[in-house]
Amino acid sequence: MATLQNKIDFVALLSVTNANCNGDPLDGNYPRTDYDGYGEISDVCIKRKIRNRMQDLGKRVFVQSEERCDDGFGSLSERASAEMKGIKDRDEYAKKACEAWIDVRSFGQVFAFKDTKGLSVGVRGPVSIHQAVSVSPVEIQTLQITKSVNGEKKGKGENRASDTMGTKHIVRFGLYVLKGSINVQLAEKTGFTEEDAEVVKECLRTLFVNDASSARPDGSMEVVKLFWWKHNCKDGQYSSAKVHRSVKIEAKDGCDTPRSVNDYEISLEPLEGLDPEVIEGL
Repeated sequence: MATLQNKIDFVALLSVTNANCNGDPLDGNYPRTDYDGYGEISDVCIKRKIRNRMQDLGKRVFVQSEERCDDGFGSLSERASAEMKGIKDRDEYAKKACEAWIDVRSFGQVFAFKDTKGLSVGVRGPVSIHQAVSVSPVEIQTLQITKSVNGEKKGKGENRASDTMGTKHIVRFGLYVLKGSINVQLAEKTGFTEEDAEVVKECLRTLFVNDASSARPDGSMEVVKLFWWKHNCKDGQYSSAKVHRSVKIEAKDGCDTPRSVNDYEISLEPLEGLDPEVIEGL
């Protein structure tokens, strides 16, 4: 299939209710926020979910999580070595990697492993993802939890209680805005196709499918809407920043603390000659 010929911009609105959408491991898994209290979901977290959905759709993915490994390789180095055996030329290495894995030709990848014997290959991907930021400051609730079983067998003479205390953090509610774009010039270099763009679109629409956990129960995370702009040229009719700003989200009058997406007014500022495809999320 032909490589992508038209620049694409997109905005996804993500709803979070009583869930930890992206905990910070350096802060006790506390939900990520900035200094003003606005919630954040890192671009790394979002790309992980997109890669998982790519796997669900039957696509080959290079950066696989351990619990979702589908090819038997225990590391990125092993996976790369098996596919790239004997290739010494950087350009050939990058080309074959892009042909083999959809996430490499989408997001790019740096290949620098011991068995490449000094060969370092960098691939710049056409799909760029911003970190998602909430429209309003989020309220975070901390819950005390207990485990009523022993993780270890009691030693002789021990009188240890079975209950183990812990904490769990949740975002009461947040509407997060995820922005991104697909660059045609980089798509031509990696071989990113129109079909690949449709895969990315479907992954964004179904971002939280098969993503449930104790921190993110089913139904607590939702893609509310996906706005998808396809320009009529390679460089775009408007800058990505202007396209992203065309989505207007404001809390309804009298609503100081939004508790659902219905507490917001969502509108689009018209851009002459460029209308988005508006897709309901799953």
